[in-house]
Amino acid sequence: MEFTGKTVEEAVNAGLETLKIAKEDAIITTIEEPVKGLFGKIKTLARVEISKKLTDGERAVKFLEGVFDKLELEAKAVLVEEGEKIIINVITTNSATIIGYRGEILDSLQNLASAVANTGKRDYIRVVVDCENYRQKREETLIALAHKLEKKATEQGRNFSLEAMSSYERRVIHSALADSQTVTTMSEGKEPNRFVVIVPNEKKERKPYAKKGFGDKKYGAKPKKSGFSEEIRKKPSGFGTFLGNSLKD
Repeated sequence: MEFTGKTVEEAVNAGLETLKIAKEDAIITTIEEPVKGLFGKIKTLARVEISKKLTDGERAVKFLEGVFDKLELEAKAVLVEEGEKIIINVITTNSATIIGYRGEILDSLQNLASAVANTGKRDYIRVVVDCENYRQKREETLIALAHKLEKKATEQGRNFSLEAMSSYERRVIHSALADSQTVTTMSEGKEPNRFVVIVPNEKKERKPYAKKGFGDKKYGAKPKKSGFSEEIRKKPSGFGTFLGNSLKD
């Protein structure tokens, strides 16, 4: 907003009072210095432009709103929390266009918002961008999956490898099984294909598959594939979902 006064200081003070903000929280731009005419009479008033400095979270929200406009998405970013971490919720009529497959679009928006919020900052602050509570639902799914594979690994006495995940999602798995009495977990591979392996404390010897006769239709049949079999899935997929910005495990 623009404000005027006989002096620049007077114009600034008028603007700060109107906006109800402190000088250190304002962005002040002098548009025009006052001009005096004959006998010291003010010919032209001083003009300044004053706006409130945006917080890190507000800058991230403003950036996301700009992205939505550019992509012509009917969505609105709302700052939910700003303190130890920044939480932004996206409200939209079509969540699929914001979340994407396994949260890929949401992760990209989150990474960009994090970069904006942390620009020029010495201490990193975590930024979470969510939509329709997707993050919590995904975390609950991962915890359930971790316990399911814990049981399988214990019963079968062999390792189970999960798909590639973000560092935060891997930590969800590690944390879910941290107190397990029958398995341990570890991360393998390199980013972005790093994944979690669930290892039973007691390994069981696996019996070799018996070869069948030529007349048998099952001759040479491969073992039944499991979506999380270590033998079948030696190389994890490239899919994973960020639940937040965290340090790598």
